[in-house]
Amino acid sequence: MKMRPGSQTGFLLCGKEWSDGEALEVRSPWDQGLIGKVTIAKRADAREAVNHAVASLRRTRALPRWKRREILEDIAASLITQKDRFANLIVAEAGKPLRLARTEVDRAVLTFKTAAEEAARLGGETVPLDLTEGNENRWGLVQRFPVGPILAITPFNFPLNLVAHKVAPAIAAGCPILVKPSPQTPFTALALGEVILKAGWPEEALAVLPLENTDTAWLAEKEDRIKLVSFTGSAKVGWDLKAHSGRKRVLLELGGNAALIIHSDYRDLDGAAEWTAHAAFSHAGQSCISVQRVFVDKSIFQTFLWKLVEVTGKLVAGDPSHEATDLGPLIRPGEAERIESWIKEAVAAGARLIEGGERKGNMITPAILTGSKTGMKIRDEEVFGPVVVVEPYTDFEEALAEVNHSRFGLQAGLLTRDAGRILTAYRELEVGALIVGDTPAWRLDPMPYGGVKDSGLGREGIRSAIEEMTEPRMLVMTGMS
Repeated sequence: MKMRPGSQTGFLLCGKEWSDGEALEVRSPWDQGLIGKVTIAKRADAREAVNHAVASLRRTRALPRWKRREILEDIAASLITQKDRFANLIVAEAGKPLRLARTEVDRAVLTFKTAAEEAARLGGETVPLDLTEGNENRWGLVQRFPVGPILAITPFNFPLNLVAHKVAPAIAAGCPILVKPSPQTPFTALALGEVILKAGWPEEALAVLPLENTDTAWLAEKEDRIKLVSFTGSAKVGWDLKAHSGRKRVLLELGGNAALIIHSDYRDLDGAAEWTAHAAFSHAGQSCISVQRVFVDKSIFQTFLWKLVEVTGKLVAGDPSHEATDLGPLIRPGEAERIESWIKEAVAAGARLIEGGERKGNMITPAILTGSKTGMKIRDEEVFGPVVVVEPYTDFEEALAEVNHSRFGLQAGLLTRDAGRILTAYRELEVGALIVGDTPAWRLDPMPYGGVKDSGLGREGIRSAIEEMTEPRMLVMTGMS
């Protein structure tokens, strides 16, 4: 893909770039300048992509482990050599600050390297069957086989690494895959598709298709030859997709309302304030594990709050292409307007705005509030923006209950030195992961990742995703007499 500002790029199907058809304009979240145009694939193109995927399954299933590993290692190597290219694409499309964009490329490299290791380890087990008289010469073997063609629907906020989290395990498992990228960030996914094909993955086994929502829904819900749908996005869309997908496997990585508990025995409040500010406001809070709620022991509440205000005031907001920028714009003007209205609604209902919350175009200054209550959107819903509420608590069990008082349950953080409290929180908190000694925004890509309640279904993380994308098959052998 050779993209020039304002030029039109085609979707990727069967190893070719198809440019005929209606074009979607992709504009910069920072200044609304035209980045380029991408051709929208039609339902007929999606059907053709499925035809090729089905036909290629026999080939991808038969690829030896060494070959899958080699392909994944070559993809990782290409990302390393093209780091600046991908980082600049992420900055342009997603408005992600340059330093964070570079980090995302590094994470994608780790994702593909980990998948290469898992491809080499993908094995099975033997099962003893000589357990009853008459079965002395029987034995069993279990191996995992690819489920079939996969549809991956990916969001804008990590346009490289969240595509990688679906494509890398699919390659390791031997599954053909169709990628439907976010309409805000198609170019990064298309560029990755080129890299994947150059590494040797079969052309028929990969398609990158910017699609209209109705055609995406048709693929996910009506096209029975798609065997698994992996979706990352909003809870509403994800659960609706699950309800209409019939017998398909569906993996959902959805929203969050991540909470952090800071207990009075935790001494490094300077560090806690620094981590919290970056975890709440980096990339303008556009992460499903961005810190949104902080519950602080009453005895240290005021000290922590004002340290957080001080650190937040030093964050650099502005042009995402600048090296020093910490937070850039929201992805769309409508998102900035929504967040501004939620802040105003909360203040009108009694919350106190301590810092920030001012909107200019797609930018909102980092907002810190306190005095929030159940029923306020900034407390109950996923803000997905640069907003954090900080509230005091008097009892640790009360803090745990406040964290659980949410329809989301992705990750939570805990800062305490007490092992008993850590184990209690691990047992009681209704989340997919508890991060002790850091904020809930921490994630290492190989780990199992996902949530409970409205935060999703299943787990990402390479090994977990490979297990979801494969199915065990039993072979029973009877000895020859």
